[in-house]
Amino acid sequence: MTEQKHSINWVTFLLAWVAGYCDTATFISGDSIFSAHVTGNFIVFAAQVSSGNTNTAAWIKLITFPVFVIAVMMGGWLAEKSPKKYRILLVEGLILLGCGLAAFLLPLLTTWEDKLVTYVIVMATVLGMGLQNAFGKLFAKETHGPTTMMTGNVTQAALDLGNIIRKGLSGNELSLSGLQKQAVTIGGFLAGCIIGALLSRWVGLSAMMLPGVAIVACYLQGQKSEG
Repeated sequence: MTEQKHSINWVTFLLAWVAGYCDTATFISGDSIFSAHVTGNFIVFAAQVSSGNTNTAAWIKLITFPVFVIAVMMGGWLAEKSPKKYRILLVEGLILLGCGLAAFLLPLLTTWEDKLVTYVIVMATVLGMGLQNAFGKLFAKETHGPTTMMTGNVTQAALDLGNIIRKGLSGNELSLSGLQKQAVTIGGFLAGCIIGALLSRWVGLSAMMLPGVAIVACYLQGQKSEG
């Protein structure tokens, strides 16, 4: 039981870390586009249009939504076709690795404009995040909760903390356990945001290789636990 809990903590932290990393990296180096919180792109789009910005850079943000939907549908299809639940994460990891490699190689090997390269890589990253969201929905027991959207996790953590403050720790093990679980998720996401921000400012979208490696490691860990 302790080993299983450790595994869930590890998977939850790693997936939240990857989501925070990718979301921040694409926002900083990918023309202010969110790759995990795709609905946040609606807000950025609306803000840009309201300020008179109606060029491609604004409208491209809306494309993230259908890309995300297609990715989630792909995740459902993969779950049906493969008996290994972590296979979805393998595909995500390979996509993110491909994003990092493409960001490094495409400017050297093609004559594509920088903006086109950026948008292709960002949309591929959205594809990966869609797969991660599908994994979280289809195999909810593998993590402590959603790993790509923190609002619900913060809400639950606040409820658990309020319960502990009002009633104390004694006899309130459920709320304490819930708070610890949310701390793993929120802490992982925050750590990912910070590291993603630093590395993407340093090497641009080539930094996507790191979360790709992390997801492949998560897949291998999951395969091991599945036997």
